[in-house]
Amino acid sequence: MRQLLADKVSGNLVGLWLLIPEHLRLGTWDLLCGWSRQPSDQVEPRLALQLVHEAALCSTGLRRQRVLSQRGFELANGLPFVASDAAIHGLLAEHTVAESQRLQVALGRIRRASGDYAGKLLAIDPHRIRSYSKRQMRRYRDDKKSKAFKVAPTFFALDPDTHQPVCFTTATSARTATTAAIELLGLAAEILTPEPGQTLVMADLEHLTAELFHHVQSHTPFDLLVPMKNQRSLQEQLRAIPAEQFTRRWAGFATFKQPYRMAEREAGDLFQYVQRTGEKPGEYRLGAFLSTCDREEVDTLTLDYPKRWHVEEFFNAHQALGWKRAGTLNLNIRYGQMTMALLAQAALHQLRRRLGEPFGGWDASHLAKSLLSGLEGDVRVQEDTIVVTYYNAPNVERLREHYEELPGRLKRENIDPQIPWLYGFKLDFRFR
Repeated sequence: MRQLLADKVSGNLVGLWLLIPEHLRLGTWDLLCGWSRQPSDQVEPRLALQLVHEAALCSTGLRRQRVLSQRGFELANGLPFVASDAAIHGLLAEHTVAESQRLQVALGRIRRASGDYAGKLLAIDPHRIRSYSKRQMRRYRDDKKSKAFKVAPTFFALDPDTHQPVCFTTATSARTATTAAIELLGLAAEILTPEPGQTLVMADLEHLTAELFHHVQSHTPFDLLVPMKNQRSLQEQLRAIPAEQFTRRWAGFATFKQPYRMAEREAGDLFQYVQRTGEKPGEYRLGAFLSTCDREEVDTLTLDYPKRWHVEEFFNAHQALGWKRAGTLNLNIRYGQMTMALLAQAALHQLRRRLGEPFGGWDASHLAKSLLSGLEGDVRVQEDTIVVTYYNAPNVERLREHYEELPGRLKRENIDPQIPWLYGFKLDFRFR
C-alpha cells in the first residue's frame, strides 16, 4: 500500500475519500473491529470497510469484474487489492445474525447521541426485496396482474421526523410481519431507550394482530397505532356511531375516540380512533385506527400518522445501497451485508449534511455517480499525510470550507486525525 501511495494513484473513485473524515467522526473503524472480533492490524476489519464503501458506491457485481481496482478504491480501505467474492463471503459467513444486530445497536446509539433521531415517532414497514436465490421459497406479487416472484422480506424501523433508519431485521419469506415486528421493536428499544409512552410506533395493516398489540403493551415502552382494515363489518360499526358523538374539528373533518376490545382478548384494552371526512351525511367517509394509548387524536391522525410514508421515500432514495436485491438466503451473509449498508448510509448522511444542497437532495445512486465516483483527481503521500487532490470539483468553495486543512479541523473537534486503517497516516484535501 505504501508503494502504491509513493507511486501516486489517479482515478475517478477518489471522491470516496470524502467519506473517511465521516468515518472518523462516526467511529466506523471501532464498530468494524468490534464486529469482526479482530484488532486494527488485521485484514478482516478492512474487508468489512470494503463492503461499506461498495455499498456507498451502490455497486452490484463490480467486485467480480475487478473494475473497482486501480482507481484508488482499494487504498481507501487500507488494502493494496480488491478483495474477492470468496474472501468477502467467507468473512460474512463467519459472523452471526446476533453479531450484526449488536453492530446495529451500537451504531444506533452513536447516531442517537449525535441527534440523528428525534425519538418521538417510529415507523415500521416491510420492504420486500426481490430474491435471486435458487431455493424453494414463498413468492409475492404486487397485484393480481403481475407475476409472483421470490422475495427476501426486510423490515425497517425509521424515525420519520429525521427520515433516518434506526434498525432493520430480515428473515426467510415464511416469517410473518408480526414476529418480525416483535424482533424489530426489541432492537429499536435498545437503541432509543425511550420512556414509557414517549415514542409512538406507526405500522400498517399487516401489523393489525392481537399478538403484536399484546407484546407492545406487555414488553415494550412503545405505544402502537395501526389502521383497521376497511371491511364492510367495520363500516357498519362506524356508521352506527351517533353523529353527535363526533367532534367537529374543521370543515369536512370530525373525530371520535372510544375504548375497544379485540375478539382475541389477550390484546388487552385498546382505543379506537375514528375519523370522518365530508360535510353531508350521505357523503361521509369513515376510517378507524387502533392504538394501545389514549392520545390526542387530531394530532395523531393528521400530523403524526401521515409521516409513516417517509419509509417509502427512504426506500426509493436509499435502497440502492444494498437493500434492492438479494442474491443469497444465508442469513449471516444477508445481515452482514445489509448492516454494512446501514453504516454506509450513516456516513453518507453526515456527508450530505456537511455539504448541503444540492448534494443533500440527491438519492444514493445520484450521489455515488456524481460525487463519490464522479470526481477526477489523484492520491499521493507527503510525509505523514495522504493528500487527495481534486480537479474541477463542483461547489468547490463548499468543499474547501469543510475539507482543506482537515487534520486541524479534526483536532478542533477532539478527533484523532491519524487514520487507523491507513496505518496512522493523516488525510488532507486539495482543490484545483
